Amino acid sequence: MTQPRQFVIEADGGSRGNPGPAGYGAVVIDPVTGETLAEAAEYIGVATNNVAEYKGLIAGLKAAKALVPDASAEGVLQVRVRMDSKLVVEQMSGRWKIKHPDMKPLAAEAARILPASAVTYEWIPREKNKHADRLANEAMDAGKRGKQWEPSASTAALHLPPVSGPPGDAAAGAAKARAAMSTRRETAATPQVGWGAADLGAPATFVLLRHGETALTPEKRFSGSGGSDPELSAAGRHQAERVAESLAARGTIQEIISSPLRRCRETAATVGARLGLPVQIEDGLRETDFGAWEGLTFAEVRERYGPDLDAWLASTRTPPTGGGESFAEVARRVSAARDRLTARHAGRTVLLVTHVTPIKTLARLALGAPPESLFRMELSAASLSAVAYYADGNTSLRLLNDTSHLR
Repeated sequence: MTQPRQFVIEADGGSRGNPGPAGYGAVVIDPVTGETLAEAAEYIGVATNNVAEYKGLIAGLKAAKALVPDASAEGVLQVRVRMDSKLVVEQMSGRWKIKHPDMKPLAAEAARILPASAVTYEWIPREKNKHADRLANEAMDAGKRGKQWEPSASTAALHLPPVSGPPGDAAAGAAKARAAMSTRRETAATPQVGWGAADLGAPATFVLLRHGETALTPEKRFSGSGGSDPELSAAGRHQAERVAESLAARGTIQEIISSPLRRCRETAATVGARLGLPVQIEDGLRETDFGAWEGLTFAEVRERYGPDLDAWLASTRTPPTGGGESFAEVARRVSAARDRLTARHAGRTVLLVTHVTPIKTLARLALGAPPESLFRMELSAASLSAVAYYADGNTSLRLLNDTSHLR
């Protein structure tokens, strides 16, 4: 059975006078990557805070629905609404009665947009709702000038997946992204190809977690599957706790699969304990066997096995000294594991706890990049990456080497 597409909606509303000039803001977010998928904001004239908050909720739900075909059907979409309005959250969750006559029709309208089973509500403090709050204030500012909110004029934080490269004009980039979102909403009813192929169903999404540090990690020693199988260091255990906290806050992981090596199993166990999920083992996710290089630094390998190292760097088909695995062999092993797991977990979001080479290999294959790209990626301990695999065979690299949860 295909698993539902998952979104987070953050919404807010405000009134300068209560009642007074009022506006709302809402944003739809991909919970895996943090990417902003849609925004909505509007000046609504004179109204109360609560009316504006409900209007923001309605706009957010409608924006999420517009992104997914057949969103009204059961099991197609799952939405987590986050608001700093205790009143709206408790009333829409059914724990508080709706007594005010202005609230009842708005709550009823919100409840009709998506099936009740598709929406959950969560209260968050105001400081964690800054994007929607900024949009609401921009809408009220526009109303004060006798205008409506325009996406191109917004300065609200626009969360996109991290990118590498030279710094650019962040404001211009956000404006372009908002323009693209606006176009996507306008053409939602038109069959799309490429990036717009929303009819392919929910992908199998693999969130790729590199294990936490061991004693070998900060010394940059080769540590594969043919060495001592080290445990996590104190720093590595702390990293595992931080990533577990971050993943618990996102609330999207449905299963956990780990490499059989100890450092991954310990990292996965920490996350699993926090999420209440068991850990499965997949041998195909183990690290490269680095042969005689296990436990050595790059400089030590250069000194002892210089010609072998040069050959290894020149070709992914060359194994390390002493009968280890070539990167080409690792790619075949990881590809086979990927195929097994995507077939088994279509439509689900699965955490794969693994190592540098398997994660880089999955990213490389997702991009169709050449083998030498393995040497051109940075992958930190306890970092998160993500790849989505669609039913037609297409892939999307959504995240690479995210360490924001460690800062």
